[in-house]
Amino acid sequence: MTRSIDYGNLMHRAMRGLIQEVLADVAANGLPGAHHFFITFDTTHPDVQLAPWLRERYPSEMTVVMQHWYDGLAVDEDGFGVTLNFGDAPERLYIPYDAIRTFVDPSVEFGLRFETQESDDDDDDADADAGEDDSPEPDPHDGGEVVSLDKFRK
Repeated sequence: MTRSIDYGNLMHRAMRGLIQEVLADVAANGLPGAHHFFITFDTTHPDVQLAPWLRERYPSEMTVVMQHWYDGLAVDEDGFGVTLNFGDAPERLYIPYDAIRTFVDPSVEFGLRFETQESDDDDDDADADAGEDDSPEPDPHDGGEVVSLDKFRK
């Protein structure tokens, strides 16, 4: 049997390492300038920790915003924990890197999208990329507002 290099998994591991490094820097030094993050993750991942009411409201996928208010950002080898504000209700989340589907910093037009083995309801065979979208940037409010990242999907 021939051995081959699994570039897909290597790339995903490198991209998750990049997210870990960015979040560790933010945990140590805060968010610089206008940087902020939209992080979409799979709420069905077995290691995701979130309040039952959030899991019920977002049974498959959730997007959080880290911008003006977040607390207790703790980054480890497998994921990160953070407290975000959901309508004046602070909630602690733990998100493993493996659960992240998209990581976007709109302030510098940077985004990562992780393809899953399932088609994520995409019936077309189009390659997914950051896409060039002229729609206006979402206007997040303080805290952990949940937003849709459809503008970043192809």
